[in-house]
Amino acid sequence: MKALLIVSIFILLSTFKTTAQNFIDLYPKEIPNSKKPISNETVEVSKAGIISQVIKPTLQVFIPEKDIATGTAILICPGGSYKVLVYDGEGVNTAKQLASRGITAFVLKYRLPDDELMIDKKNGPLQDAQQGIKIIRENALKWGINPNKVGVMGFSAGGHLASTLATHYQESLIENGNQINLRPDFQVLIYPVISMRDSLTHPDSRTNLLGKNPSKSVLDNFSNEMQLNAQSPPAYVIHAADDTLVDVENSIVYFQRLKQLKVPTELHIYPKGGHGFIFKHDTWMLPFYDWMKKYGW
Repeated sequence: MKALLIVSIFILLSTFKTTAQNFIDLYPKEIPNSKKPISNETVEVSKAGIISQVIKPTLQVFIPEKDIATGTAILICPGGSYKVLVYDGEGVNTAKQLASRGITAFVLKYRLPDDELMIDKKNGPLQDAQQGIKIIRENALKWGINPNKVGVMGFSAGGHLASTLATHYQESLIENGNQINLRPDFQVLIYPVISMRDSLTHPDSRTNLLGKNPSKSVLDNFSNEMQLNAQSPPAYVIHAADDTLVDVENSIVYFQRLKQLKVPTELHIYPKGGHGFIFKHDTWMLPFYDWMKKYGW
């Protein structure tokens, strides 16, 4: 009985080490593109792992144990139609799994598009994603990270944000005097919204991000299959064919365009699972780890 207790305590402590965490403000001083100053009267809204208002964007850091650390880091963008953040389910739970495999994981609590809080709501999430990858690379030595092994992962609308970061990295929307590289080294997209075009998009995500009547130039700019080029990061894309919320064609057109550009890409399509299949199937990450090993990440 005593031996069993010792083993149980050891497992608990090991788990704690793997998921050790802290929070970092993305902007220690003034938040760019923000209409309202941060004050004690401003309260963020969250419930049951779902965040529905973000005033102060942050990174939550999950550091693996030193003896298993790979030097790879991933910035995680939870989904939620650009209306909420599925913070615990897609963010924290995924970060813990990644940390247990030696990957330093950062959950991005990004600002949700809001005309009352932002001067330009469509660029708020991308600013936060750019700031997130900038912070990771600036502090790579501190966290034992290889600055050339920093990727981005996104779910649903968070997949749109991740692919936006992967296709809009050449224009910095943040202060970047040190010219930190904002391009992810790889992108991992899970049941992602990719396009803002009528035939493909998830209408709620588009409206929440771009408003009710965006111009064609804005639609094209945020249709990320149209923004790819030969220097786009390698991609791992996964979707379910029976997804009735975000059409699987989003992933297919993204894959096809990357293939045309000869950018290394792997696409996995499950026949069933629907949207949010990660909550039903806990083995979805196994082929992803194989892909990571293949490319030395």
